[in-house]
Parts: sequence; structure tokens; C-alpha cells
Amino acid sequence: MPPYDPLVPAERYIQRGLARLPTWLGRWLGFRGKSLPPSPSWMVCLYGFIGAFGGLSIIIAIMAHTDYFTTRIVPPIVASFGASAILCYGAIDVPLAQPRSLIFGHFFSGLTGVIVATIFQFNLDDEPYPRLQWLAASLATAIALVVMHLTKTTHPPAGATALLPCIDPHIWHLRWYFLPVLLLSSAIVLVTALMVNNIQRQYPKFWVAQIPPAPAPAPKDDPHRHRKPPMADDSSVGSPHSALRDLESGPR
Repeated sequence: MPPYDPLVPAERYIQRGLARLPTWLGRWLGFRGKSLPPSPSWMVCLYGFIGAFGGLSIIIAIMAHTDYFTTRIVPPIVASFGASAILCYGAIDVPLAQPRSLIFGHFFSGLTGVIVATIFQFNLDDEPYPRLQWLAASLATAIALVVMHLTKTTHPPAGATALLPCIDPHIWHLRWYFLPVLLLSSAIVLVTALMVNNIQRQYPKFWVAQIPPAPAPAPKDDPHRHRKPPMADDSSVGSPHSALRDLESGPR
């Protein structure tokens, strides 16, 4: 049995709140009242294509074509969100693709990468390949793995998010501003995933924690199950006295 998640009560509260919403609104937030069966391949391909194309296009349109971000030299997209698109639009049933992992996996990993790059005092503008870059990049991803596991926010694409502040000059230049960029990109992926995946599928399966299944009911005790077959009152077969009598009389 997996360890208990302290956010399970919060998930139950969220699900009760979604149940009170109008049906049409709760549907777009992933509420169905019951889990749907896995989608057929054609549905995964169709809506996965639409979601990945639309979600990543919106991120690039915002980051690369608005003055607010271009003046801060924000890259058009953080590369690790290409991998997030595969999970959040394609493999939407797995826990790694749910909102908690998507948002906090990228955030914690980005925070880890920025902290490690700051500790090593890199200056990728003057020295693109510092001597200890291999150590910092490997350490950032390793620490991010531990942080995501302990917080139950494991999101495999976020492993690359932890690397980027240590190896990419554009990401390193953002410093702490990298974190709000990650949050905005994650929010765009989440909103577009809600819009596309809930047309015929269900996303998310949960918001903050996976609710464990109810325990199976204990089998009822049958009073006749352990009852021994009745024996004739005058029968002494199998009793200690009959065994002793057989030994004394010998074979018949």
C-alpha cells in the first residue's frame, strides 16, 4: 500500500465542491462522479495533437511576441514543456500528468536549479562552459528528483527544468525571474489541457492527491462453515476408545 498522502482530505473537499457545481461547469474541471475507462487510440491521437499544438503555440505566442517578455529576454519557450505536453495532452491518466505534479514539479525543479547555479556563482555570459558545470547540472537534477519524490510532485520533464539554469545562458540570465515564467507556462498547459481533454476524455483524474480506493468489505462469517458433520450418537469410530480397542483386538 502506498504511503498516506496528507493532501487526501483536501482532494476530498475539492471533489465535494466540484460536485456542487453545475454539470456543464464541473465537466470542464474534470469532474464526472466516476472514472472513465481508458480512451481509444484514435481519441488519444486526435485530442493529443490538438492539445499539444494549441498549448505550445499559446506559450510561444505570449513569450515571443509580447513586449513584456521580449524586453526581459525570455526565451520563446522552456524546452522541458515540450515533454510536459506529451504527458498532459497524451498520457492524461497517469499521476505524473496531474496538476499537482505539473505545476509544482516544474516550480520546485526550477527553484533547485536556480539555487544551485547561484551557489556555484556561474556567469554563463562570460564563460559559457565553466569547469564545474557538469557537477552543478548533475547535482541540480539529482536534488530535484529527491524534492519531487518527497513532495509527491514527480514530473519527469521537470528534470530538464532543473538542468537549464546551469547550462543554458538564456535561462541563467533570467535568474529568479525564471520561476514566474515556469508558473505561467504551467498554467497555460493546465488550462489548455482542461479545455481539450474534457471534450471526450477526463482530465484531471485528481487535483492535489489521489484518493485511495475504499477497502473491500470483510466476508461475512458463515455460522455453518465451521460446523463439523454430525456423527451418530452410538458411533465410536475415530474416538480414542475405538483406537485402543482395535489395538487390543488385533486385525479382524
